[in-house]
Amino acid sequence: MHIAIAGNIGSGKTTLTELLAKQFKWNSMFEQDDDNPYLANFYDDMRRWSFNLQIYFLNKRFRNLIEHRKLYNKLIQDRTLYEDAYIFAPNLHAMGLMATKDYETYISLFELLNSFIEPPDLLIYLKASIPSLIRNIQKRGREYESSIRLDYIASLNERYDRWIENYKEGKLLIIDIDNLDFSSNKSDLGVVIEKINAEINGLFQ
Repeated sequence: MHIAIAGNIGSGKTTLTELLAKQFKWNSMFEQDDDNPYLANFYDDMRRWSFNLQIYFLNKRFRNLIEHRKLYNKLIQDRTLYEDAYIFAPNLHAMGLMATKDYETYISLFELLNSFIEPPDLLIYLKASIPSLIRNIQKRGREYESSIRLDYIASLNERYDRWIENYKEGKLLIIDIDNLDFSSNKSDLGVVIEKINAEINGLFQ
């Protein structure tokens, strides 16, 4: 069983991963930003560091996924390999923040790595409006995120919605976080858990 949570910056992926891992007794795989040597540089100068950042994410996420799948039968993952290739890298390229030759090299490498892994059994997409994302980003107060541009968040959100509309790799559950506060409201978390239980039961029917 491999469950993956996708969503824009500030959508609550890490929080939901923690809550579901505890609820279902799943092993968790988190996106580790604190030890990323490129992240702060990237937010200061996106054009200079975009390729470095995306290659770092691709390598780290692929390695972690392979290792976790070998060790655990039930895994919940915070952010997917797909998001790097279908959301962040093409967005940087479209914004003129990643050179075409770098983008093509990145996509070629992603396609190679992706050929070695199976898609998740269930993808959970945390859909959110721009105001919700900005509010959550400001609330958690990460210093390196303080300089994120609004147009950057907006363009990512558009790409997320287009990607999800065409997602065909496996089962998909969309959760609108504008109308749910699963981080502090047990009732809202219960709604999310019920939705996930229904999808999981469907996997074995």
